[in-house]
Amino acid sequence: MSSRDSTANQLLEYSRKQTDHRDPITTSGGNPVPEKDASLTVGYHGPILFQDWVLIDELAHFSRERIPERVVHAKGAGAFGYFEVTHDINQYTAAKVFSEIGKKTPIAVRFSQVAGEMGSADTNRDFRGFAVKFYTEDGIWDLVGNNFPVFFVRDCALFPNFIHVLKRNPSTHIRPDYDMFWDFISLREESMHALLMMFADRGIPASYRQMHGYGANTFAFVNAQGKFNYCKFHYLTNQGIANLNSDLAEKINGSDPDYLIRDLYNAIDTGNYPSWTMYVQIMTPEQAAKTSYDPFDDSKVWLHADFPLIPVGRFVLNKNPKSYFAEIEQIAFDVAHLIPGIEPSPDRMLQGRLFNYGDTHRYRLGINTTQLPVNSPFKVNNYQRDGHSSLQSQNGAPVYHPNSFKGPEEDRRAKALSPIIPLVGDAQRIDSGQDENYAQPRLLYQRVLKPAERGRLIQNIVSWLKNANNVIQERQLANFAKVDEDFSRRIKEAINAGSHPQVNL
Repeated sequence: MSSRDSTANQLLEYSRKQTDHRDPITTSGGNPVPEKDASLTVGYHGPILFQDWVLIDELAHFSRERIPERVVHAKGAGAFGYFEVTHDINQYTAAKVFSEIGKKTPIAVRFSQVAGEMGSADTNRDFRGFAVKFYTEDGIWDLVGNNFPVFFVRDCALFPNFIHVLKRNPSTHIRPDYDMFWDFISLREESMHALLMMFADRGIPASYRQMHGYGANTFAFVNAQGKFNYCKFHYLTNQGIANLNSDLAEKINGSDPDYLIRDLYNAIDTGNYPSWTMYVQIMTPEQAAKTSYDPFDDSKVWLHADFPLIPVGRFVLNKNPKSYFAEIEQIAFDVAHLIPGIEPSPDRMLQGRLFNYGDTHRYRLGINTTQLPVNSPFKVNNYQRDGHSSLQSQNGAPVYHPNSFKGPEEDRRAKALSPIIPLVGDAQRIDSGQDENYAQPRLLYQRVLKPAERGRLIQNIVSWLKNANNVIQERQLANFAKVDEDFSRRIKEAINAGSHPQVNL
């Protein structure tokens, strides 16, 4: 037993904690089951009777054990813990979660793959989701991001299309389809920054504990005086960054497809609690109006030299889920769950996510998603009632507003923290994809990555790009040349050295 890890010993640990008394088996209705391992038949060889209510209860539930998997972020791991404030940022926000140093707020965190299905191997090259649910006194705050500070597209109109190229070809059912992927990437040049990050070393983290997290979107803070600033969230691992090279990741894929899930569970179970330090970047509206790049563009970072990281607090994960399905598969993150003091921004991806995330959960889990224990705020007072799987009726309070029967009223504090934002402009569809797309990827390649890291980046790109047809290859190589001429040349030489057959469109 000593040579086995915590995940392998889970059932032994359960058994050890139980008494010798064993409770009787019941049906889903709590009715005692007289015989679990045999159905009710007419004689030894006779047919099963339709009145076997124990069997019907078992089979009916079995057929409905699965719910639709997430379209994106399908496979993941999760845990629980707390967020602790370590620095005062009340000058920027009146959000109660940050109200005083030392304050602790319960949290749930889910890490995930972006593209992979539920059965995917954990160590595939992919973005990783990093979502945090804060159980605050002002309700649920969901901070939903990734392990990179940028994304592939800047307009939510492109999001379904980008996810489609990561998924299986609908005709061949093969994933990845290299032509689909590189065709889209080469046509949407704003994807370059995220592309380089995904194919660099951090594209395959060695563990969820050893990767950074970022809110990615631009949000806004409002302080007690009503002053409005834009912000970005960062949570940096205290375990140190660690990654897997492609060869080792491929070996792990074949031997332990649940490698990252196992690592997180074992670490927490043995008391090796992972933690992250949370920072924010702050940009005033005046600064946003003068920046040389769009501060609401998810393919861009805010340079730290201009907008330094401001420490806020830390996350600690110290509790594993007791039921993966109930607490992790059914956990539902919604970027529209914002608390007073935190507001949206004009970020186009965020604007789309404000609708899309909640709508996804309404499809997967039903209209009363927030009544599930893992998603439930401490207290709810509203005028919503009934619907599929409703668990409470709010104690007979009125179902309409306004009313004369002491139903809940608007929150004065929340109203005071709702900023008045002047909006001016002509309503039109503007494709911003041709805005400047190469300055920050060039900075990443030429100044951030070390020579050895550039070499691995090129190898990783070649392993995918060599499989695309030559027309798409040439288009993408031209895009790489806009980052760095030598970068593009080295990729092309590596592809040609492999003598891969060329296929014309």
